[in-house]
Amino acid sequence: MDTSRPLVVILPARPTRDEVAGLCAELAAAPPGDVVCEVGALAPADLAAVDALARLRLAAGRRGHRIRFHGAGPDLRALLLLTGIGETLGL
Repeated sequence: MDTSRPLVVILPARPTRDEVAGLCAELAAAPPGDVVCEVGALAPADLAAVDALARLRLAAGRRGHRIRFHGAGPDLRALLLLTGIGETLGL
C-alpha cells in the first residue's frame, strides 16, 4: 500500500451499522497513516451521523491513523458542537 497518499473512505448519505462496521474494518486492516473521511454526502445531520463519525474516529485511533473528516456541512458541524465532540473529531 502506498502510504504517501492518505487512505480515503467515503461515508454514505445514510450509513447503516453494517456499513460503518465495514469502514472500521477497512481502517483496522490498513497500516497506520493518514485517513481522509469524506462526509459531504452524510444527511441528515442526526445522532446516527454523530455515532458513525465517533465510531470511525475510535477505530482510526486504535490503529494509529490520523483521521480527518472532510466536507461536513453547517448542520452537521452545529450538531457536533452541540454534542461536544466536534473538537474531538477535528471539525
